[in-house]
Amino acid sequence: PLLLLEGLFCNRTFDMYACWPDGSPGTAVNVSCPFYLPWFEKVKHGLVSRRCGTDGQWVTVNGSQPWRDYSQCEEEMESTIEEEGARRLMVSFKVLYTVGYSLSLLTLVSALLILTVFRKLRCTRNYIHANLFASFGLRATSVMVKDALLEKRWGMDVVQVADWEALLSRLLWRAALGCRVAQVLMQYCILANHYWFLVEAVYLYKLLIGAVFSEKNYYRLYLYLGWGTPVVFVVPWMAAKYLKENVECWALNENMAYWWIIRIPILLASLINLLIFMRILKVILAKLRANQKGYADYKLRLAKATLTLIPLFGIHEVVFIFATDEHTTGILRYVKVFFTLFLNSFQGFLVAVLYCFANKEVKSEMKKKWQLWKLDH
Repeated sequence: PLLLLEGLFCNRTFDMYACWPDGSPGTAVNVSCPFYLPWFEKVKHGLVSRRCGTDGQWVTVNGSQPWRDYSQCEEEMESTIEEEGARRLMVSFKVLYTVGYSLSLLTLVSALLILTVFRKLRCTRNYIHANLFASFGLRATSVMVKDALLEKRWGMDVVQVADWEALLSRLLWRAALGCRVAQVLMQYCILANHYWFLVEAVYLYKLLIGAVFSEKNYYRLYLYLGWGTPVVFVVPWMAAKYLKENVECWALNENMAYWWIIRIPILLASLINLLIFMRILKVILAKLRANQKGYADYKLRLAKATLTLIPLFGIHEVVFIFATDEHTTGILRYVKVFFTLFLNSFQGFLVAVLYCFANKEVKSEMKKKWQLWKLDH
C-alpha cells in the first residue's frame, strides 16, 4: 500500500457491504465475508472481491453501483437433511417456549390481579409472591419482545431487502438496539426471578423458626434483595458487552468471562436456596415429630409450595450452569435446550399455580366473592 501512494491506485473505501484496502490498478482485491451476515459461520472462510480498474477507479455497474463478486458469501439454499431436521426441531422448540411463556404471562397477570384486588390477601407473604410473579411476567414479556425483534429485523429483512445499504442501516441500528434492550431486560428478570425466589426461601425459613421481627422493615430489605441485587451484576455485564462484545443481540458468548458475570450470582442464589431447602426440611420434620398442634396450617402449605419449587429451580440451574450452548454439541445440546426452554417458559405458570391458584386462602376468598356476586345478581 505504501508503494501505491506514489502512483495510480484505487482508494480504500467502505461500500456498505465490506471494507476495502487500497487496490493496484488492473487487479482483483479480496477480503473476507462480512461478519454481520446471519449465516457468517457457514461462509467465514469465503471471500468477496472487487476489481480495481486500470484508471485507478473501482469497477462499477451502471456507472454508480459498485461491482463485487460475493458468490462465496451467499447463503447456500440447499440444506442437507440433517440441517433441515435441526431447523424443524428448533422451530418446534420455539413453539413450545412461546406457548409456555404466553401461558405463564396469562396466569401471572391473573394471579397478580387476585393478590392486589382482594384486601384480605394483602400481607407481606403475598406481597413477596406478587413481586415474584412480576419478575416472571417481565421475563416472559422481554423474551417475546426479543423474539419479535429478531424475527422482524434479523429474519424477514435479510430475505426481503435486496439493497444492502438499507439492510445495514436498519439492522445495525434499529434492530440491534431494540434487541439489546430486550436482552438486558431479560437477563435482569432472570436474576430477579432467582433472587425473589431466594426471598421466598428466606421468608419461609424465618417464619418456620418463629423469629420475632418487624415484617415492614424486612420487606424493604426484601425489595432491595429482589430488585436491587440484579442491577449490581447486570450493569457490569452490560458494560462488558458494550465495550468488548458489541455484536448482534448480545446473545453470543465469545468470552465466557463476561457470561459468568450473570451466571455466578444465579448459581450462588441456587446453592443458597438448596441449603435453605435442607434446613427447612429439617425444621419441618422436627416440628412434625414433636406433634405440634395447629402447625399444619398455612405455614406447612407455604412450605409445601416452596419445597416443591426449590429443587425444581435449583437443581436445574446447578446441572445446566456449566453446559452452555457454546460447549454442548449433538444430542446433548438438544436435550439441554429442550429442558432449559421447557422449564424456563413454564416456571411462571407453575409459580402462579402453587402460590396463588392452589392456595386455600385465595380459593376461599374467591369463593366468598363469587357467592356474594350471585346473591347480588
